[in-house]
Amino acid sequence: MLATKRAIHDIAITRTGKPIIRQPSGGRSSIGGHTVTVFGASGFLGRYIVNKLANSGCTVVIPYREEMTKRHLKVTGDLGKVVFIEFDLRNTPSIEESVRHSDIVFNLIGRDYTTKNFTYEDVHVEGTQRIAEAVAKYDVDRFIQVSSYNADPKSPSKFYATKGRAEEDARLIFPETTIVRPSPMFGFEDRLLLKLASVTNLFTANNMAQRFRPVHVTDVGKALQAIAYDDNTAGQTFELFGPQEYSMAELAHIVDRDIIHNRRHVNLPKPVLKGIARALDYVWWPTIAPDEVEREFIDQKIDPAARTFEDLGITPENVDDIAYQYTRHFRPASYYDLPPMTEKEKREERKYLHVEHDLV
Repeated sequence: MLATKRAIHDIAITRTGKPIIRQPSGGRSSIGGHTVTVFGASGFLGRYIVNKLANSGCTVVIPYREEMTKRHLKVTGDLGKVVFIEFDLRNTPSIEESVRHSDIVFNLIGRDYTTKNFTYEDVHVEGTQRIAEAVAKYDVDRFIQVSSYNADPKSPSKFYATKGRAEEDARLIFPETTIVRPSPMFGFEDRLLLKLASVTNLFTANNMAQRFRPVHVTDVGKALQAIAYDDNTAGQTFELFGPQEYSMAELAHIVDRDIIHNRRHVNLPKPVLKGIARALDYVWWPTIAPDEVEREFIDQKIDPAARTFEDLGITPENVDDIAYQYTRHFRPASYYDLPPMTEKEKREERKYLHVEHDLV
């Protein structure tokens, strides 16, 4: 069988001199490509970037803690292309073993809430330090630190503050670190649209006035893949946000419209809701963390010096155009027992769904 003919631009030389054979777009491939380690791959964003990398021929190394949380990632690539390594965030040798053969490392590890075993500092700051030190020790070509919007060491939110400190530490240890700050992400199994659609999302503390620019998780996955393959993004900071800004109340209205149900939200004073959140922390998590209440009072701020989707040639999707596909299963069963829509009702629905053809 003859080998596939390749153009010279299909071959790239990494910063450390390792030749990489780039795979053609589309379909799977079992040969060539990068070796990529993805910490936090079992989370919401992780499955999207793992799927894109494995689908393009990369060997993806996935460090994991819990056996049951990583099984769905095995089928994202061909046999032998997705490799699992058990690790502990406090165990440096296990981290080093996870990165020593890779030329790209992603750190997606993050927690919206604390537990009895891990604080925000443990996960965001100390965990990032250990991963960055392992990357520097083995002179990995690329290290991509996925942070958060509003990351700032001086933030009143411990989540944002520790994310900001992690960025500084990563750059201090490995100066060529690429920082990526996604906005609140929506998609299947998110904690944004599905949370708003859920009956358990009852209490708020800021009248849902927090403003941000939600971004589609698949767009973030595309951006991370493009960043990883482009050595010119080393040492850069990216802010990945959606095309339009919304308040949480406006987003809740979109969700209510799509699920044909008005969810009730009870506004409580900030100290009261924080007290409830602390009490719930002793009972079970995740429900609502005290720091999540603090974040309700902080609007999204975009770093004007950061690069964006535009620099990557990606046009992000607007949440209002596609939220329906993620929330429609929250519609009440009685909706499907209704008689067929009249022509007037169809015209009214088209105004909301942006559909130009008649609904069937």
